Amino acid sequence: MKAFVLDSYGKGRSLRLADLPDPVIASDEVLIDIHATAINQLDGKIRDGAFKPILPYKPPLILGHDLAGIVIAVGADVRRFQIGDAVYARPRDGHIGTFAQRIAVNEADLAPKPDNVSMAEAASIPLVGLTAWQALIDRAGLKRGQKILIHAGSGGVGTIAIQLAKHLGATVATTASAANADLVRSLGADIVIDYRTQDFSTLLSGYDVVLNSLDAKTLEKSLKVLKPGGKLISISGPPDPNFAKGQGSNPVLRLVMRLLSAGIRRKAKRVSVDYSFLFMHADGGQLARLGQLIEDGTIRPVVDRSYAFDALNEAVAYVDSGRAKGKVVVTVQSEPAP
Repeated sequence: MKAFVLDSYGKGRSLRLADLPDPVIASDEVLIDIHATAINQLDGKIRDGAFKPILPYKPPLILGHDLAGIVIAVGADVRRFQIGDAVYARPRDGHIGTFAQRIAVNEADLAPKPDNVSMAEAASIPLVGLTAWQALIDRAGLKRGQKILIHAGSGGVGTIAIQLAKHLGATVATTASAANADLVRSLGADIVIDYRTQDFSTLLSGYDVVLNSLDAKTLEKSLKVLKPGGKLISISGPPDPNFAKGQGSNPVLRLVMRLLSAGIRRKAKRVSVDYSFLFMHADGGQLARLGQLIEDGTIRPVVDRSYAFDALNEAVAYVDSGRAKGKVVVTVQSEPAP
C-alpha cells in the first residue's frame, strides 16, 4: 500500500510518500480500505513534536486520525462488522495511521458510515465529532436551557459542537470572524462575536459552559463569562492532574502537568469554576450515535476543501495556516459504486 510517512519530528516537516506492506490484523481488528481521510491540527502538533510527552510515538510513523472506508478483512473475534461494510472511525492512540490506503482498526473504534453522506464527508467527522460529544455530553453534561460559549465556531470542532449544543437545547454563543458569521449562524449559533473587533468577555455573562480551543489568554478571559459552578473545558491545554492520572503518566510528567495548569486552576477556583483539560479518545459507540444524528439531519459535516491523496502535504499545510472552515479532507480513492 501507499502511505505518507513522518520520518522524524520537525516543525512543518513534509511527509514522505512510501510503499509499505499492508497491515496485519489482530483477532479483534478489521482491515479497512481507506477511501477518505481528514487533516486535524493534532496531526501537525504530533509532527512538530509538541505532543511527545503525551503521545510518545517513535518515527518513522504514519499520521492521520480520521477515516471512512470499506472493510476488506475481519479478525477471528470480530462480530459487529463484515467484509463489504462501509465504516468510519477515529483509530485509538497508538494505532493511528489514516494517511494511507489501508489500516487495521480495533472493532470497538468503528461505526457504520452514515448512509446520507459521502466518504469524504464521513471522514471529516470522527475526531472533531467525538471531541464535541465528549466535551458537551460526557464532561459538561450540557442540558436544555443552559448557555455555552464555543470558541472558534468555524473550526473543525466548533462547527460540530455548535450543532450538537443546539440539539441538546442550549443557547449557543461563539467567536468567529465577520466573514464566517453567516456560516456559524447557519449551524445554529444564537450569538456571534467578531473576535477581531469585539471582546467576548465584556459582552457575555452567566454562562454555564465554555469550550476553549484557543490560546492561554482566551482561556483566562473565558473565566469572566462563567457563572459560579460553571465549567471551563479546554481542548488546547494546559493538561491537568486528572488528565495525567487518566493517562497513567509517570510521577515526573504528572508533576509537570500539575505545574502547567496550576495558574488556570487556581484562578478558576477563585471564581468557583471547574477547569478541565479534554483529550478525546476513540469510541465507536459514540461515533454510531453521532452517525444517527447525521442521518436524521441534526448534524451536517462542514468541509472546506478536498485534496487528492498525492496532494496530502498541501492539505496539511492549508490546515497549518489556520484558515480552514470546518474540515479539510483527502480523497484516498474514488467512491465505491452504489
